[in-house]
Amino acid sequence: MRVITILSLALLGILPLHAESAPLNFNSGWRLHVGDEKQALEPAFDDSSWKAVTLPHAWNEDDAFSKDIKDHSTGIAWYRKTFTLPAGSEGKKVFLEFEGVRQAADFYLNGKHVGLHENGVMAIGLDVTAAVNPGENTIAVRTDNDWNYREKSRKQRYQWADKNFNANYGGVPKNVRLHLRDPIYQTLPLFSNLGTTGTYIHAKDHDIKKRTATIHAESEVRNEHPQSKTFGYEVSITDMDGKPVKTFRGPSTTIAPGQTTTVSAESGVGDLHFWSWGYGYLYTVTTRLVVDGKVIDSVDTRTGFRKTSFNKGMVTLNDRVIQMHGYAQRTSNEWPAIGMSVPPWVSDFSNRLLVESGGNLVRWMHITPWKQDVESCDRVGLIQAMPAGDAEKDVTGSRWDQRLDVMRDAIIYNRNNPSILFYEGGNAPISEEHMAELKAIRDRYDPHGGRAIGSRNMQGSRIAEYGGEMLYINKSARIPFWAMEYSRDEGLRKFWDELSPPFHKDGDGPDHGGQSAAIYNRNQDTHAIENVVRWHDYWLERPGTGTRVNSGGVNIIFSDSNTHHRGSENYRRSGEVDAMRIPKDGFYTHQVMWDGWVDVENPRAHIIGHWNYQPGVIKPVTVVSSADRVELFLNGKSLGNGKQSSRFLFTFDNIAWQPGTLRAVGHDKSGKQTCTAEIQTAGPPVALRLNTTLSPLGLRADGTDLA
Repeated sequence: MRVITILSLALLGILPLHAESAPLNFNSGWRLHVGDEKQALEPAFDDSSWKAVTLPHAWNEDDAFSKDIKDHSTGIAWYRKTFTLPAGSEGKKVFLEFEGVRQAADFYLNGKHVGLHENGVMAIGLDVTAAVNPGENTIAVRTDNDWNYREKSRKQRYQWADKNFNANYGGVPKNVRLHLRDPIYQTLPLFSNLGTTGTYIHAKDHDIKKRTATIHAESEVRNEHPQSKTFGYEVSITDMDGKPVKTFRGPSTTIAPGQTTTVSAESGVGDLHFWSWGYGYLYTVTTRLVVDGKVIDSVDTRTGFRKTSFNKGMVTLNDRVIQMHGYAQRTSNEWPAIGMSVPPWVSDFSNRLLVESGGNLVRWMHITPWKQDVESCDRVGLIQAMPAGDAEKDVTGSRWDQRLDVMRDAIIYNRNNPSILFYEGGNAPISEEHMAELKAIRDRYDPHGGRAIGSRNMQGSRIAEYGGEMLYINKSARIPFWAMEYSRDEGLRKFWDELSPPFHKDGDGPDHGGQSAAIYNRNQDTHAIENVVRWHDYWLERPGTGTRVNSGGVNIIFSDSNTHHRGSENYRRSGEVDAMRIPKDGFYTHQVMWDGWVDVENPRAHIIGHWNYQPGVIKPVTVVSSADRVELFLNGKSLGNGKQSSRFLFTFDNIAWQPGTLRAVGHDKSGKQTCTAEIQTAGPPVALRLNTTLSPLGLRADGTDLA
């Protein structure tokens, strides 16, 4: 009954009042019009004919994968919403948080201009206290996703509004929240427009074996009462099961009217679960302001605790060396016909697959991911490298200033997310002066987060804290080097091999830029084999093999993406899963090679391809395995041992197809069986059966859920 009541209030535009200071979901009840309506900012404007939408919603989402990135629809689109604040809101501060707009937006509340946001990447906060009415209110947002949009103050284009890599999903493709706060409050981590930094949680003095650390909490507090206020600062930690872990307090503080100050408290905490790769253990840290024994402001921060170091050419997580292996993924992380605006469980589904493939790192490319993906990586235990905003080279003047602004905003907004271990300054080398400026931002806003800041290349830098080439193997005894995009080949999932329908000849496709694009038109079998050959070079130089080592790298990309491509389709197909996240052979290939922190810890085997051919077919069979020897069996008969190459490849030449079961058996050096894999011939086709993937909560009638 309670759910029905809340849903009804939302449909009426009346917001339910949440406990204490919890943000309100502001996604429902919007209307959308594509085109420019000059009077749409006025509250009396009639928008009844506009399309009803629930945010997040890119107005051109249908373009996803149906159009080449360079042809994504652009223009002006208006979003409007009528709402009434909940009872009990009188005297409260009222803020709106937009996680992001594309590319720019003007915001109007009750006809009054309340803000402008232009970078197309980061969140914006709006203090609308002076513009809001006690009764009905109308917010109108005019968005513009022109590729050539210029920042009004600097008259400068944004370098990351790029038709190669930044799919243009326009409008309001991210979440929106409304915050109601007492006039003495903990600020929001929304530097753009509000100039505030919010709450900062971090751990220190870690003892991994004893499972202890000191937890430090600090909050920026502002007093907008007309008189001074004395308050206490209280911190409570709750585990994932809702069990209280510890409560501690800081000293009382008196703050004058109009003043902003930072308060803090810390305490040792035991029996901790440390966040790690594949183990997304998160705590809720609640920070409260207490006046005269009453809680008047409360903020919940979902975070995790871990220990890191970046030296001797290696990365360590919780005192354990880890070689980075994962993917350089487009930040849009999009799906066909939907674009980037998916429910949180879909983000978890996609990012968890990345972990299940053996990946421990996602390097988001060029721009900061939206908060939903950042938080998803926290939950699934996936390390992140977070860029701010860049293109393919260092820049100067106002273009560099734009990058500084976005890095500042991104660090402030995401510094409590434990999965971020790297801040990236650019997809190309930058000057030492610029590296120092970025590092100064990190040191100011996230000095204790255990995160390295660097950029692509930077091998000779004395300021960067990590680096690495795009395609080459770099070794270091100093800062870690990991490859930023070590394999760029493309292969369409429907092309198994040359002997399977539709009988695509490996490499066949149009030239790109006047040159052969054969490696961008691969079949699955050669694409998977190339993945092994490429990774083998980094595996050879892994930590533990000498004083100077390589810290791994990321394959570009994880899922096929509606971005720059060189193959014959209108999208990039270098993913290890396709756009619908259906695995290719490369997915399982990486599972074999990446089942461990540095070297393989759990032996596996995978037979590339299928076993459904026509009589008379003779073909090579390739097994990917971390065993020392692999023997192949067809219907129980041994076909001998495979020829080993690139450590993980075992090839069996001239295998005559017979229907039945093909089985690979892996052995260690002593002859002990360590792993198996098998594929079978399918029977004659009878029916097409679809499996439904749903949210763990089931299909929800909220206007945004998917199945």
